[in-house]
Amino acid sequence: MMTATLLVLGGLVALMVGGDVLVRGAVRLAEKAGVTPLLVGLVVVGFGTSMPELVTSIEASMMGSPAIAWGNIVGSNLANSLLILGAAAAISPMYWTRTHTLRDPAVAVAASVILLALAALGLGHWGIGVALVLGLFGYIAWCYRSEKAGKDIAAAENVVHDRATALEMTDANLHGKLDGWLVPILLTLAGLGLLILGGQALVTGAIDLARILGMSETLIGLTIVAIGTSLPELVTTVIAARKGESGIAFGNVIGSNLYNALGIGGATMMVAPQAIPYELLVPDLLLVVATAVFLLAWPSWRGRVGRQTGFILMALYAGYIVMAVLQG
Repeated sequence: MMTATLLVLGGLVALMVGGDVLVRGAVRLAEKAGVTPLLVGLVVVGFGTSMPELVTSIEASMMGSPAIAWGNIVGSNLANSLLILGAAAAISPMYWTRTHTLRDPAVAVAASVILLALAALGLGHWGIGVALVLGLFGYIAWCYRSEKAGKDIAAAENVVHDRATALEMTDANLHGKLDGWLVPILLTLAGLGLLILGGQALVTGAIDLARILGMSETLIGLTIVAIGTSLPELVTTVIAARKGESGIAFGNVIGSNLYNALGIGGATMMVAPQAIPYELLVPDLLLVVATAVFLLAWPSWRGRVGRQTGFILMALYAGYIVMAVLQG
């Protein structure tokens, strides 16, 4: 029990530190290579901040535990939409003045419905995984073209941009100095190494905990693994909200959900071409779709998420966790 717990905690720490180090190294490598700041923000930072979830899910799939991988994906999206957004709103009420509050949440709803349909139909194939990943790349490419065109201020209003901006708010030294290639390369390699070791430790510990406690691997993925790998999003979202950047905070949550569903879900299905565990269909994936619809409808209807709504969202998440644990 103690060993499994230490593996989980150590793995989470390694994932968070490794993710941070990797992003720093990757950003400096990209800038040293002359990549535009726009591309650094959209691609390098966007994917870098999703690496803890990605590595964990792939490690779980390779170790023969796809239930942990998909539990992590589904649980992370629920944590983002209920716990993280709720905590940010409870600390600082969130208001919207941006013009495109429907476009990106609508894409997130579509991605959630796709996962729900795949689970309901029992479909699993590496080709589906490739299609999901290509869908994310297509969305990022569209965001890049829109921002690069810069025809109006709304061009930069997309969730991939928001993820990069939210991270920069929490890390003033993200870009660093460009004195040479050695430091960026070492940072990138060290970050990747920590991520791999952290992912292996976390998944190994999670599997052991599930066996010791008599819990399903899916439940471990939905709770411990999902909450742990979502901690970076919690920090960046709350800080953005505290700084009055409601749109950035909201976009960071939506962006994380998109990367999880399409990027991490696609990569998981490519590595382990199996159907999404049917046990995630009810209530977990139904809740993912419901929360995605809420994030689509609420900002346009109310224009804000106040403290009261934030506490309600967190209470809903707490109730969901209690229900999941009781069901085993």
